[in-house]
Formats: sequence, structure tokens, C-alpha cells
Amino acid sequence: MESVHFSSDKLQKTLQTENRPGSPGKLAVSLTFARRALLKIRYQPEQLLDVTFFPVLMTLMFTYLFGGALAGSTSQYLQFLIPGILVQTVIFTTVFTGVSLNTDIAKGVNDRIRSMPVWSPAPLVGGLLADAVRYAMASVVVLIIGLVLGFRPTTDIIAIAAAIVLVLVFAFSLSWVFTTIGLVMRTSAATMGISMTLLLPFTFVSNILVNPVTMPSWLCALVTINPVSLLTTAVRELMHNQFDWAAISWVFVASACFIAVFAPITMRLYRRK
Repeated sequence: MESVHFSSDKLQKTLQTENRPGSPGKLAVSLTFARRALLKIRYQPEQLLDVTFFPVLMTLMFTYLFGGALAGSTSQYLQFLIPGILVQTVIFTTVFTGVSLNTDIAKGVNDRIRSMPVWSPAPLVGGLLADAVRYAMASVVVLIIGLVLGFRPTTDIIAIAAAIVLVLVFAFSLSWVFTTIGLVMRTSAATMGISMTLLLPFTFVSNILVNPVTMPSWLCALVTINPVSLLTTAVRELMHNQFDWAAISWVFVASACFIAVFAPITMRLYRRK
């Protein structure tokens, strides 16, 4: 068989094309990685347990175990509890962000992604966008179970949607904390353990489950300045046709602080990995 020889000029001309595709934009790449994260649910549906089974379990447990003792009746306690359970459920779900990132790094997926000619923060941003979908799912599940059990918001759908958006904004900012932890820890189990250890005091030392007026003065002061308490107060007021502008403003301030502090740390650690 005769061998065919190409000169360098002919080879270069053959490989060149007139219309070379441009580089994908930052938003397009981020949305692609968000889609990748959501597709994982298709093959690992157990990932949805924390946004489906967990809120149902927490709502039923606190309503029927403690509702009568704390508020005198379960129906009355539901009006107080559901906004708090919504906040608690979504905040607990943010831990998954750091665990998922740590798992990708441990399996070498992160190295493959970093070798691609794409915007380097895209996997992080895409993962956070996909998690926002999970947060919205958790919020809807809590509201549905609350309505089934007897929760009756005294406001319109716009205020309820605003309350959910407020929770999503805070959860998105808090996710940056757990991405930092996920990059620092060596295993996903360590990431989960440290994240929950830090998160539990902030959620239980708050006004999610009980009114802080019954607490000691020093503890009540801590609960009052807790960002989770401010978020819960804002959501609770929105769902009962009131607007606590001070609490809403402080939620945005706290969210901005989380992003300003932990987003640069996360990006610095991610580039060094």
C-alpha cells in the first residue's frame, strides 16, 4: 500500500476551518454543570431524601410530640412551626453542597473538569444553582405537608413566594461556608461531621421551634442576634401578613457577609486543589 505524505502546509489547511466555534459563556457553562448535578438525582434518587422524607419527619415529630406542650394544641403550634421548619429544612440541605464537592474531588472528577477549557468557577457555581433547585423543592414539600396538617397562612401567594425567595437567598450564601469546609476536609464523612457540628447550634439556638421569651436572658440575647432567628422571624411574619423590614434587611446583610467572606476563600482553595 502506498503511503500518503502531507506537507505541513497541507495538513494545517486541512485541519483549519473557516468558522471555528467560540468559547462557551460563563453562564452557559455554569448552567451545564447545574444540569450535570441535577442529572445525578436521576441515577441516585436517594439524594432527594433530605428534601422529601426529612421535612415530613421533622414536621410530624415536633407537631405531635411537642406541639401540645409548647402551644397548648397541635393546630396552634403548626402556625408557629411551619415557617421555622421550612428554614431548618433548607438550611440543613445546604450541607450537601460541601459533601458533593468533596466527593467529586476525592473521585478525581474535579481534576477532569479542571482540564477542560471552561470558566474555572463554573463547577462551583453550577453546583450551587442545582442546589437552589433542591432548596426550592424542600420548601414546597414543607408547605404541602403543613397545609395537609392544618397550617393556614394569612397572606397571599406573593408574600409566601417572597418568604421562600428570602430563604433561598440565605441558603445560597450559607452554601459558600460548606464549600469551604468541603475543600478543606479530606473525606466526605469529615465534611458532613464538621458541617453538622457547626450548623446544629445555629439552628436549635434560635426561634425555629420555640419562642425565645421563655429562655434565660443571656440565651435570649444570643437567639435574637442569630442570623437563623432573623430569617425565621422574617419568614414567619411574611406568612402571617406582616413585614418585619428590620429582620429582612439583616438577612440580606448576613447573606452578603457570608458571600463576601467565604466565596473568595472557596475560590482560592479551589484553584489550589
